[in-house]
Amino acid sequence: MIFIIEEDMEGERIDKFIPSVCENLTRSYVAKLIKEGLVSVNGKTVKASYSLSEGDKVEFEVPEAQEPSIEPEDIPLDILYEDEDVIVVNKPKNMVVHPAAGHYSGTLVNALLFHCKDSLSGINGVMRPGIVHRIDMNTTGSVIICKNDKAHNFIAEQLKEHSIKRCYHAIVNGVLKEDELTIDKPIGRNPNDRKKMAIVQSGKNAVTHVKVLKRFEKYTYVECRLETGRTHQIRVHMASIGHPLLGDDVYSNIKSPFKLEGQCLHAKTLGFIHPTTGEFIETDAPLPEYFTHLLNILK
Repeated sequence: MIFIIEEDMEGERIDKFIPSVCENLTRSYVAKLIKEGLVSVNGKTVKASYSLSEGDKVEFEVPEAQEPSIEPEDIPLDILYEDEDVIVVNKPKNMVVHPAAGHYSGTLVNALLFHCKDSLSGINGVMRPGIVHRIDMNTTGSVIICKNDKAHNFIAEQLKEHSIKRCYHAIVNGVLKEDELTIDKPIGRNPNDRKKMAIVQSGKNAVTHVKVLKRFEKYTYVECRLETGRTHQIRVHMASIGHPLLGDDVYSNIKSPFKLEGQCLHAKTLGFIHPTTGEFIETDAPLPEYFTHLLNILK
């Protein structure tokens, strides 16, 4: 790419200029390109701090993205259900579901490649084989993985139609007054922070059914049944009614007095129609040790 600097651009740092004209490039990535000598001004390489002058000829190239090789890893899996079409696993905390920037090993996919060998659907590509839905790194519990494309399409359709049963258990800040309530608020990208989700009128329809399981002095143990499956849905919905999840450091400003690694949220029950037999399969993921320990402390 080639840009000629005009008068109104004069004096701007080159590592700020390039992201301003190429919105898909971050400043840190541009700094990397500059360090690797892939950016030049008037035919010469420059530093990230270079100050542009009117008439400067800026040239740079962006290397073609290459998907890294995802290797099978012998990581133990807590398998709740498995057959020739699907496998349901109880994902632990701190495990990313599929590889992404910064997480190319130690993911659920790495473990599945070792366990299932070549028996994973390919619809979502080499980075997400078998993955039809996901949960956050710090959320524990049930994830269904598809072993072939037929099963993948069948389960994906159930997710689209919201017919899969998904019940989560959570501990939230504050004491809920209602025994049961339904939160029906649209969710979309936070206009002020694209890494976060928020309640926005232009967002997608999102419905969460909440049931109180137990009340404590400052917290409430709840079951959240998803009618829809938006990104961070339970976390955003509970925060929107003033009861953010305990330990949630993204959607809550309430500091947890307990040593937690992220939000106290567990995907407990998963129910679906089997893609081959048509039978309704329901799995239950036991609460993780940290969760049961916390409930005992709160008694």
